[in-house]
Amino acid sequence: MHILNPGFKLDDFLARARDVRSRVLMLDYDGTLAPFRTKPDEALPYTGMVPLLDAIQDAGHTRLVVVSGRWTKDLIPLLGLKRRPEIWGSHGWERLGVQGEYSVAPIDDKTLEVLVMADEWAQQVEKIGGRCESKPAAVAFHWRGLSNKKISQIRNMIFENWKDLEHANLSWHDFDGGIELRPAGWDKGNVVKTLIAETGPDAVFAYLGDDLTDESAFKAMTDRGVAVLVRPELRPTTADLWLKPPEEVRKFLMHWHEAAVGDV
Repeated sequence: MHILNPGFKLDDFLARARDVRSRVLMLDYDGTLAPFRTKPDEALPYTGMVPLLDAIQDAGHTRLVVVSGRWTKDLIPLLGLKRRPEIWGSHGWERLGVQGEYSVAPIDDKTLEVLVMADEWAQQVEKIGGRCESKPAAVAFHWRGLSNKKISQIRNMIFENWKDLEHANLSWHDFDGGIELRPAGWDKGNVVKTLIAETGPDAVFAYLGDDLTDESAFKAMTDRGVAVLVRPELRPTTADLWLKPPEEVRKFLMHWHEAAVGDV
């Protein structure tokens, strides 16, 4: 574990996690709980991650929330947990509660029209070797595993099409392995703000994520929480702590669990 914020003290944070009444643990999926895979349906959790998360849920001391860019319906089969946690999918546009209650934030008609037009670029992307992913509030173009030449071809093709669009409130987002076109209004930072607002003042929070799309969540974290970058190699970030997956992630989650049950 590597401290990035000189003001952050892990021991002090774990002591607070032991003493408070409420705890919220927010976890990205790809790159954090599971390795990246060229075929996304093969991205199963790292060894040992599922039993550890099951133990955290069984103990009942933590509100466990998965916050992912994936469509929730694609993520659920991969988790493999005994009990489905709360899930925010599509970067916060979808919310699926533990009792199955589901909602999608509203999108205006003009933005939906633009998303449909962008979805029509899929055939061009697939000819080059990439993949198009349609989600409730976004279109993502993936190129993981392709050569730099093909990545440049996909990026240039999307950019040329993008210039011709009336963007409405649609934004371009680079992520590790592709580009996503997504409306303004919700991102992972909004998820963090919502969960903090829903939780009482006597609480601690942690958010673990790997991608550039997780930076909004890191920035939304208050002094009651810790922002954790999960990544094999360090990159510029606003996170407080850097963990290399999977071993350091498992160690952090174990420390969290032990603190919550009072064993530290």
